[in-house]
Amino acid sequence: MNNEISGMKTEKEEEQVLNNNNLSPTSNKKRKRKLSKQRKKMKKKLATQQNDTSLNSNIISELTNSAQEDRPEDLQIPSIGKSIGCLKKKLLVLDVNGLLADIVSHPYPKNIKRDAMIAKKAVYKRPFCSEFLNFCFENFDVAVWSSRIEKNVNRFLNYLMGDLKERLIFCWSISQCTVTNISTLEDKRKTVVFKDLRKIWDKYDPNLPWEKGYYNESNTLLLDDSPYKGLLNPPYNSIFPHSFTYRKKKDKSLGVGGELRQYLEKLAKVEDMVKYVEKHPHGQKRISETNESWDFYLKILSLVEPKE
Repeated sequence: MNNEISGMKTEKEEEQVLNNNNLSPTSNKKRKRKLSKQRKKMKKKLATQQNDTSLNSNIISELTNSAQEDRPEDLQIPSIGKSIGCLKKKLLVLDVNGLLADIVSHPYPKNIKRDAMIAKKAVYKRPFCSEFLNFCFENFDVAVWSSRIEKNVNRFLNYLMGDLKERLIFCWSISQCTVTNISTLEDKRKTVVFKDLRKIWDKYDPNLPWEKGYYNESNTLLLDDSPYKGLLNPPYNSIFPHSFTYRKKKDKSLGVGGELRQYLEKLAKVEDMVKYVEKHPHGQKRISETNESWDFYLKILSLVEPKE
């Protein structure tokens, strides 16, 4: 538009050009009429463009004002790069034995080939374990919490996870568990231990790479095949898949379409994790007042829970 404006000559300039060209009076009149029509046409075009520009500006202004008026007062639109709570990944805290593998002490099973021998334990890797771990790391923040000693936990994970182990948020062992000296009901050789998620939420270890409260009751889920280990936690921050054993050669729970895999696929997408876990129980039942062994666990809880 600027080029068109700068290219227009005034009437006096046009007359001067005509006179300098020494055209006949008749030719001059025709040329003037032609130039006059062109000038009017150009002025009309410019006026239309100016009106369109003004109209567009008015429309944009009206739309902006309308959007501001219609926007709820409490609506905050974050700028690019600002963290958005709903996009935060949930934290999965995985057990090892009974979930990712079956780790068996001597005497070892006969006629069943083990996958590895680590720390004098026969390791039977659960079917689809590798694919399951890849899925977990893609959709969640992932940590491991085992009730075995740290040295052995690391050795088992080196085998089961490989390079994925470096992506763990943390890797905890028996050292971070709440330990008792009371034998379990299932195995007198083992003692009851608890995995208290408050140690994560309250940043039990000051060197942990997150701010206190970043992980909390709304976004943390413990997966363990021993329901009693979750007794110190709120009721819907744990699920207890059925234990994997080396006898379950055709187990598909971790694979695509498997029960646990499907459960976690849905969990990854929900906003209210706690409500989802409450409405969709998975695996073994949590231990509560209705459990036949509740009195046994209640006595233990009275010993380990802080007195108010």
